[in-house]
Amino acid sequence: MSLHKSKDPYAERCPIRDVLERTGDRWTLLVLFTLEEWGTLRFTVLRSKVQDISQRMLAQTLRRLEQDGLVLRIVHPTVPPRVDYELTALGKSFLVPLHGLLQWAQTHHEQVRAARSAYQAPTPAQAL
Repeated sequence: MSLHKSKDPYAERCPIRDVLERTGDRWTLLVLFTLEEWGTLRFTVLRSKVQDISQRMLAQTLRRLEQDGLVLRIVHPTVPPRVDYELTALGKSFLVPLHGLLQWAQTHHEQVRAARSAYQAPTPAQAL
């Protein structure tokens, strides 16, 4: 089953589309950066640190990150079961180039917000 919506046969093999489609959503980077900052975390602690994420969305995000090899899920045989999450070596290496994006966002955040406030959408007549 194809993950890509494009009908272009190359889209399925395109590394940029493949990786960014899985990691470019709203929560993935927040989860990865949180695990980088705090280390190994239990699900409930991770959820409290990534504010506004639902339990369902965090579970889905962690499942995808585990599937992609960026996060390791560690199940401890206790009663009740304890599950921890931590970055893999691949996950840590993925974050290295993303620190540039994070720095850019922090540096230019106010400029982006000002541009959004000043933006006036074209009227339908102007759009043509």
